[in-house]
Amino acid sequence: MKITFLGTGAAEGIPALFCRCGYCRSALQAGGRQIRSRAQLLIDGELSVDFPPDAFYHAARLGADLSAIRYLLVTHSHMDHFNAHDLILRGYKYAHGMTSPLLDIYGNAEVCEVFEECVRREMKEEVRAAITLHPVKPFSELVFGDWRVFTLPARHTSKEPLLYLIERGGKRVLHLCDTGAPKEECFAYLARLGLHIHAIVFDCTFLFGETLPAARHMGLDENMRTLARLKEAGLADGSTVCAVTHFSHNSSPTEEALARAEAQFGVIAAYDGLTLEI
Repeated sequence: MKITFLGTGAAEGIPALFCRCGYCRSALQAGGRQIRSRAQLLIDGELSVDFPPDAFYHAARLGADLSAIRYLLVTHSHMDHFNAHDLILRGYKYAHGMTSPLLDIYGNAEVCEVFEECVRREMKEEVRAAITLHPVKPFSELVFGDWRVFTLPARHTSKEPLLYLIERGGKRVLHLCDTGAPKEECFAYLARLGLHIHAIVFDCTFLFGETLPAARHMGLDENMRTLARLKEAGLADGSTVCAVTHFSHNSSPTEEALARAEAQFGVIAAYDGLTLEI
């Protein structure tokens, strides 16, 4: 399983869209890995977790073939994770020779509603015909192609955003992004499944900052508590690859800070374009 981090920033990106703080100015000057677009994860080239406003940038800068995305798992309807409007361009005169003409989108009821709102005015009939929406709920098992996906509720908004345990070819990645501490029922559900987790993608919006009990995001402290719980349940072990992403400019994720996080906690600090294989 090949996991590519197309974007690793939080909603505002880095440098933040309208920010002139010292960190954002230094990130802009440094360039390279200090530039972070909005979060998107691409797995084996055909399954994407989320579709942000920066998808065009991911194609142009990183060479990602967005037309090859056959399956799209959407965590929730916030604009930085689901820019549905761009999907009106997936066909007609806007796109020729697509790798995968068909697209299946999985998300909660709010995601489906936002999709229809965004495309209502400009969607061409022939483009819409190639896109299928699948409304899903937490604690469901999805099977499509040679993929199997289990859904869990996130701790983020009242609209029940989704977390995903994604499996293909006997490998599994647990996607824990745009969420605070996983809910107790998530740990119980994963324990019932009893499936070994080969990689975890952690929300690390707060980085070294403290994660408060009701927080809608995580930092390294909550990442480590979550990992410990999964290890205690026998679902993860020393071989489980842990990557942190979804960084906010407010946490100043400098290269020095992220190197310290990697050394201290044994995680991989993701950057735009990083690819991991499990």
